[in-house]
Amino acid sequence: MFTALAMIPACNSDVPVSAVGEITPPGLHVTITRVATHPFLARFSLKLTVTAPNGCSATSELFPDTGGVSRRNVYRGHMDRLYVMGQFDLRRFDLHGCRIELMEFRSIGQDLLFVGSFDTDISGHWTFLAADVRPERPFQPL
Repeated sequence: MFTALAMIPACNSDVPVSAVGEITPPGLHVTITRVATHPFLARFSLKLTVTAPNGCSATSELFPDTGGVSRRNVYRGHMDRLYVMGQFDLRRFDLHGCRIELMEFRSIGQDLLFVGSFDTDISGHWTFLAADVRPERPFQPL
């Protein structure tokens, strides 16, 4: 019986795991919380929360990870806007309106500054990796 148990792969925990990135302007915190939705497959639900230095906070459910697409790149745009881009979705946080909106990919300009990404690190832990730690990894067309 012990042999059979030793061959079972590790299970995903359904405990929420949050990664937080502090973005310029100072005090702007971006959090993406990831929760496993399947005990063995790499499937996760993702929730974005942005808290601004002026006290506003907004939350949005992101497109779920149905197999290896949890990574989200974070970009700073003009007019105090922050963009969180995944393989299948794009969200824009407006600091002045304190809201997160679902956007179309074709609606963003080319003048965005990459500030980091939420992804697993080399040890497999969900974390925020700033642009000075790991360069931008653009998404590949499917």
